[in-house]
Amino acid sequence: MAKKKLEGNIWVDSIFATLFIYLFMYVISQIPAFGIFDAFDAVGQALEDMEMTDVAFSQLREPLPPDTSIVLVNMGNLSRGGIAEQIRIVDKYDPKVIGIDSFFKGYTDTLETLSLASALTQANSEVVMVTKVEQTDSIAELHLGDEVYDYLYQSDSIFIENTHQAIANLDTDARFQDDIKICRQFPPRRSLTSGDTYVAFAAKMAELYRPGSTEKLFKRDNDYEIINYRGDFVNFFEEDKFSTRFYSLDWYQVLNEDFEPGLLKDKIVLFGFLGAQFGAPEWEDKFFTPLNPKIAGRANPDMFGPVIHANILSMILNNDYVDTYRPTFENILGVLLCYLNVLLFSYIYRKYGVWYDGLTKLIQVIEVILILFLIIQLFSTHSFKLELTYGLIALALAGDLLEVYYGVVRNLFTETGRRLMFRKNKRLKA
Repeated sequence: MAKKKLEGNIWVDSIFATLFIYLFMYVISQIPAFGIFDAFDAVGQALEDMEMTDVAFSQLREPLPPDTSIVLVNMGNLSRGGIAEQIRIVDKYDPKVIGIDSFFKGYTDTLETLSLASALTQANSEVVMVTKVEQTDSIAELHLGDEVYDYLYQSDSIFIENTHQAIANLDTDARFQDDIKICRQFPPRRSLTSGDTYVAFAAKMAELYRPGSTEKLFKRDNDYEIINYRGDFVNFFEEDKFSTRFYSLDWYQVLNEDFEPGLLKDKIVLFGFLGAQFGAPEWEDKFFTPLNPKIAGRANPDMFGPVIHANILSMILNNDYVDTYRPTFENILGVLLCYLNVLLFSYIYRKYGVWYDGLTKLIQVIEVILILFLIIQLFSTHSFKLELTYGLIALALAGDLLEVYYGVVRNLFTETGRRLMFRKNKRLKA
């Protein structure tokens, strides 16, 4: 459709058009709250947990060789006495650090409880026990949505004497235990209202294993760190390209001492639940991660909690962090990207009206493909995460909304546009 030649400053018009696009996006983002787009919930729920960098994790990155500094031990469904025996067996092979990704509460069996407490508190290795910072109801109501913690959930005191404590909090959007848990990041440390500060479970183990290894982590001073996933544990029952990163022992292999002695010496041994036995279908303490081979509409969680901690630990020991820009900078970059496109589209609109629809659509398709390719490649090759979601949405809407701006909005705020509208209305009435 041919466009009438426009007057006015193209640079100024492009600024106002960009503001109009972002205002339109904001208004539309509020509409689903009224249930207008409920018909599309199935599609939204299938895609809302997906990020473009997941493609790099699950499809493009090649698996790394095993991290021999970390060994996972499955506690399975053993009793406290069985876990105590596992710890004693492992401890006699001289690991440097033992991490326990489990809580022990109550005194259900006195003998087994005392046996486990003895194994934990009298081990020759450094033992790290998990804790969690939480909010009591009163603090949650007072600081709605804020990360203010006043309660430390931990094992009973008999199990934690002479041990180190560190938080096992993992960041997910799940509000309840049974909700879908997608884990992409973790908090390096958290403080209680009492002033006590606790570092992440993996960070504490890394520092005990190699003093100074967490210096870079805490210098980054991020509230959350993106987990640079490196792989899964060796699972001979469900083999895939990422299940070769961490050596692991099933519960019966430890109790039977069915492993090479050198496997544990001077290593970090991480105890936790990895299923009733390796390969058994489980949902307990299992999360969705970017390594999940099914990116959108995920059906089954793919990684146990202890393996996530092992990935964080490996990332810290290798100083292999994911870098990002600040959200403010990324938003500014998105607005600038939108503005430059609006400027280009405005030029096409004014100079080559009959070509506008075809040219702008072609440019948008090419740009979106190139930007998505750049985001994926940056993450895949340089562990750099670029978040341009709003900028890409604005770019996708720019072509059509620019026509609305010039055809409606701009005319409403210009004397010529209003005069033409009223003149036409008078003619119609006549």
